[in-house]
Parts: sequence; C-alpha cells; structure tokens
Amino acid sequence: MSDQTTGLTEPGRGSGKGPSRGLPDAARRRRLRRWRGAKDWISRGSVATFGVGVIGALALMFVYLFSETMPIFGEPEIRPAASYAAPGGPELGETVHVAMERYREVGVRFTDRAGYAFFDPRSGELIEQGQLNKPSGAQIRSFDTAEARHRLVGYGLDDGTAIFARHDYDVSYPDGERQVTPSITYPEGEGEPLAIWAEDGHPLDAIGVQRGSRGSAVVGASNEQEALRLVLFEEETDFITGEATVEREVYDLPWPESGIEVTRILLDTTMRNLFVGDAKGRLHYFDVSNLNRPRLVGTVRAIEGDDAEVTQLQFLLGAASMIAGGSDGSVSQYMVTRDEAGDRQLTRIRTFDGHPAAVTGIAPEHARKGFATGAADGTLQLHYATSSRTLTQLALEGGPSVAALSMAPRQNALMAVGANERFNYLDVDNPHPEVSFKALWQRVWYEGRDAPAYVWQSSSATDEFEPKFSLVPLTIGTLKAAFYAMLFATPIAILGAIYSAYFMSARMRQMTKPAIEIMEALPTVILGFLAGLWAAPFFERNLPAVFSILIALPIAMVMAAWLWTRVFPEGIRSRVPPGWEAALLIPVVIGVGWLGVTASPYMELAFFGGDMRQWLTDQGIDYDQRNALVVGIAMGFAVIPTIFSISEDAVFNVPRHLSQGALALGATPWQAVATVVLLTASPGIFSAVMIGFGRAVGETMIVVMATGNSPVTNFNLFEGMRTLSANIAVEMKETAQGSSHYRILFLAALVLFVLTFAVNTVAEIVRHRLRKKYSAL
Repeated sequence: MSDQTTGLTEPGRGSGKGPSRGLPDAARRRRLRRWRGAKDWISRGSVATFGVGVIGALALMFVYLFSETMPIFGEPEIRPAASYAAPGGPELGETVHVAMERYREVGVRFTDRAGYAFFDPRSGELIEQGQLNKPSGAQIRSFDTAEARHRLVGYGLDDGTAIFARHDYDVSYPDGERQVTPSITYPEGEGEPLAIWAEDGHPLDAIGVQRGSRGSAVVGASNEQEALRLVLFEEETDFITGEATVEREVYDLPWPESGIEVTRILLDTTMRNLFVGDAKGRLHYFDVSNLNRPRLVGTVRAIEGDDAEVTQLQFLLGAASMIAGGSDGSVSQYMVTRDEAGDRQLTRIRTFDGHPAAVTGIAPEHARKGFATGAADGTLQLHYATSSRTLTQLALEGGPSVAALSMAPRQNALMAVGANERFNYLDVDNPHPEVSFKALWQRVWYEGRDAPAYVWQSSSATDEFEPKFSLVPLTIGTLKAAFYAMLFATPIAILGAIYSAYFMSARMRQMTKPAIEIMEALPTVILGFLAGLWAAPFFERNLPAVFSILIALPIAMVMAAWLWTRVFPEGIRSRVPPGWEAALLIPVVIGVGWLGVTASPYMELAFFGGDMRQWLTDQGIDYDQRNALVVGIAMGFAVIPTIFSISEDAVFNVPRHLSQGALALGATPWQAVATVVLLTASPGIFSAVMIGFGRAVGETMIVVMATGNSPVTNFNLFEGMRTLSANIAVEMKETAQGSSHYRILFLAALVLFVLTFAVNTVAEIVRHRLRKKYSAL
C-alpha cells in the first residue's frame, strides 16, 4: 500500500509543506530554526526601526521648532559701514540733527546756523544744501525735533521767534527706477519765523516742538525771565470749500520753580502732557489738557548728583513714554501713571545700562519701542524698552563725542556725528529686540498701564502700539482649560469604567463601551460649535439649573440606588437581571435635568434677585458668556472616551482570580474593587488620566469656539481664557513670516511641546513605579 493511501510518510521525510519539505528530520529542524530566527529578526528589526522612527520624528519636531525659535535669542549687532566729513562743509555750522528717509538713499543734516544739507548716507555725497528762513542778525539759542515720524525741526531764536520746518521726500519711479527727491517745507507761517515772544523779545533758551491731531505747537522757555509759553497753531479745514485756515493761540504756563534753568522741553502728540527738564536733574510734569488752566502736576528727580542735568529728553514711538538722559550717563524711561487715588503722576518705570559720560543723543526707533543713545565719550548703545534690555554697545570712530544721533525709519541703520563733525553711517541688525526672559515670563510695565502685568496683545489698530508677548496668560489658560476639563471628565470616566468592567452585564457592556468609544471619533469642531452657539447662551440663561444639576444628579443617583435596594420589594428587583441596574438611572438623569431647568427661574428669584449673572457681578465676580465652565464641560465630553476606554480595559483585564479570592475571603464586591482591582489596575488608570490630560492640553477647536479667547491670568470659572494651541491657530495666519510675533508663536508651540513631553514623561515614570509596586498582586 502506498504512502498516499495510508496517509503516512516515510521516516526522515518531511510533510511535503514549508521550507523543510523533503529534508531529513535534523536538517528540517535546522531549517525551521533558521526560518523562525529570520522572522524573529525581521520582527525585532521592524519594531526597533519604527520605534526609532517615532523617536526620530519627535526629535525632528523639536529641532524644527527650536530652529524657528532660536533667532529671537540672537544678539543684535551694530557694524560701521562708512565714515566721512560733514556734507556741505564746516561753513554750514555744527550739526545739531541728522535724519534719513526710509530707503536710506537720502539723509539730511541741520546745523546750529539754521543750515541744512541733503546727502547720500552711504557715501556722504552732497545732494542739496541751503539755509532756513532765519532773520538777519537773530541768534539761535535752542533746537528741538518733534516725534521722529513727523520729520519736524524747530529753532528757538534770541528775538523771541522760532523757525518751524519739515524735511520731506517725494518718491517717484521714472523708467522703473526709484528716485527720492528731498525738499524743505514750512508747515506754519509760509516760512516766516513764528512769533512766540516777539512783542517782549524774550530769548527762547529752550524749545519744544510737536505736531498732533490739533495741529502744531511750540513751547518756549526763557530762563532769565522765568517765562514759559505754549503757542498752538490749530488747523481747521472747511468741509465745503476744502480751504485750510490756521489759528494762532497763545497760552502762558506757570514757571516750574524759581531759580531753575530749563534745559529740555517735551510736549506729547495729544497736546495734553508737557514735560520740562532742568539743570538740577529734575523733570516737571504739566497737565495742559485744559490750556486755559494749565497746572504743574508734580516734579521728580530724574538725575542724581550735585551737578545733575537732564541733557537729553525724547519721546518713544507714540509719545506715551519718554527717555531721559543725564549728565551722569544714566538712561531712564518715564511715563504718566495713576496712583491709588486716581491722580496722575510721572513715574520712572525702568532704567537701562548707563554711559560713562553724559548722554548727548537719543534716537528713538520709528516703528518700535527701541532707541539708541550716544554719550560724550563716543559710546553708542542700543536699547529696547519693553524687554528692558540694553542690547549692545559700540565705541564710535572719529572722536570722543556723539554730537547728533538718528535712527533709520526701518530700524536698520544709525547715523551718528562724532567730534570734528565726522559722520558715521552704521548698519544695524536688530530683528527681535522685543524678546527677553522678563518680557516673556515676568511682569512688564507696559505703556498706558498703572502697574506691571502679564499681558498678551500682539497687535492693535495703531502704528505706535506696543506689542505685549507675555506667555504667562497663555500657559495659565492652557492649564486652566485642561484643569476644568479633567475635573469634569475624570470622575465620570473612571467611575463609569469601573462599573462597566466589573459590575455591568456582558451584553450591556457590549453596547455601552462601543457607544462611548465612538464618541472619540466625533470632530471636536462640532463640540466647539455646539458649546459656543448653544451651550454658552443656555448656561447664561440657566445658571442655577447648571449648578443644581451638577450637584443634585450624583445625590439623586445615590438616593435612587438606596431606594432600589432598601424600599423596592424583592419581587420587583428580581425582574431586573444582574448588571442591568444602570438602565434604571436613565429616567432619574432625565428627571433631574428637567426639574433643574424648570426650577431655574424660581431659584434665581429666590436666591439671586432674579438674575444670577448680575448677582455674581455684584459680588465682584466677572462673568463672560463663553467661559471656563462651558469649555470644561465641552472639552470634558471630548476627553471622557479616552480616559474611559483605557481605564475600562485596565480594570477588565485584572485577573479574575484576584477579585474572586477577595470575595472568597468575605469581601463585598465594592471592597474587592477598592482593595484589589483598583490597585492592580492603577497603572493603566493613571496612564488614562495622563493621556486625557495631554489631549486636553493640546485641544484647539473647542477652546477657539467656546471661549472668548481672552488671555487672562486667573482660574475664574466664569471667565474665558486663551490657550497656547488656540493662540497659535488664531494668530499664525495673521503674522508676517520671520517677524518676532511669528517666532514667538513657534516658541509657544515649543513650550506646549515641552509641557506635554514633561507631563507624559512624569506619567510614565509614575506608571512604572505603580506597576512595579502592585505587580506582586
């Protein structure tokens, strides 16, 4: 009989299948071992490769975020680019002011003889020169400039008049080539000197010029006569004819203090605040909002020492704060604030690294809150107000003094005039001065505020806006949203998982577990949409119902369970199969919800005067419609499936012999769960909570749609928040690529990445310790 008919194989032959077919037993076993070894090697290699790939992907994400963030921490640089003699020669006089237009193709020089010269800043080549309309025989006693963006200069003369001029630049493109044509214009008086004290002949020992929404203004001080006067040239345009008229209004101001010598004068662009520096190192603050009743608000000492003098005084962009330079080399920032009584006062809000010699020049930036300072020893320094930093320093070539200093409108160049009228053109590389540890993580005293604060406000409608890039409100908002979401989701998810895995019937578990897990596939944008457009208004209208339901529902469930076990007869209870008792709670939940909503108006009338939101406001608790309560509940529903699914699997997979042994020793089911099952499943439950927390920290759409996106620094349940992820989603599309705002958003992403990584790392360490501790069970 053949092998085919008997179903037997000959000794030493294989089964006819697989790689060992037709081989002797020893060879077949070796071949099988090699094949299994190859499969093991492929499996281990695949797992290792993809594991390393995951780690590599995370590392690459970190490297990319870090690479986009690093430039904001780079050091700025000032590089000398050109040096030349004064354009126009010494016959024009000594330079008192220099400036450049935005393309750095034309610069201008003003001298102490009312001369001017336009030139090429890169080479010093003269383009045009001339004289302002200075009366013959009059001597120049003082000089000042308005805010840099207005390009106005003013000369104070010894005959009580002032020259008010503007340097303008007309840009055209003949034959496709840019051409900048400079010119001198006279905003007021058609070039004629403006009368300040012409009738009395008081010399203008100090002058301040400014232009604002009300027109142009000149403030003159005569030290010998101890007289201070403001002349306002108010412009009005007839809306029918379009004809412009200028009205001259004169206002005499009180002298700051008898016996002082005024050295510097500043008037802000609103024409409401006037600041006067004197030769004793003090600043005097005048309120001139009502020019018919001007008043001296107060005096502060800006410069210390016996020979103290305010040598330089310049507004930063927007004229909301000013920089004072002293004869001792000090550099300080001052701003008008309000005290506890609401009265305005002049306050020093920060100081910067000083110079070894007297400050002789301050050059504010045209589009940011930065500025440069120059001193009598020839040193230049670059500062930034918001970040409270002195960025870099350079010793000027061509002499030991800085006679004049100016910043290019795009903050990319400096023009400095040294001793012997040596002009120095310097390239400036300073793209991200706003960033410092203090500006990102500590309280900062911003312009317009009465105290330091954590603020995120990256943009505004005004050009002189001060960006505020504190990451503290965003980080606190992220933790706040995650905290309230976890506070809502964790007890529901974990208790539900314990009941489902241990007490629920198998058939009911087969229905409920997939139903809850499928909630995880629900797009969070839908949850955010419902939370923002339905839940937030509903909560606002029914605040008592929301809190009464959250409190009454657990109590009602416990009471229903007690009634079921203690009151209902055995005959009724026996009709409900074991593990199906949870279905009996469905009408309880519906009933408590209906009762809470129905009773809400009556509770408001009885306990909150008919309006719970107004009652909260009266108690000093702010209420926003889209707040942390709405976000916590909406995000909780997004997190519950994750925590429930992992916790339920952890509890369900606890070996049955452990709980059965506890029951055999006389423990009740709940005692078995609390003392055996939960301890054994604790690593998995802890992992579930941490994964849910990570999900809450990174959630974006619910926060964007269900909260007001207000970056506040509190954990008030009734106020909104702005999270790191939501801020990135909202602002990334609005920022310019490569800007400080753009890179700080990448820094926010890096902070979120590190925060999540740190939380997951700690969670994994704790999970391993729990697993090791309870593995003996």
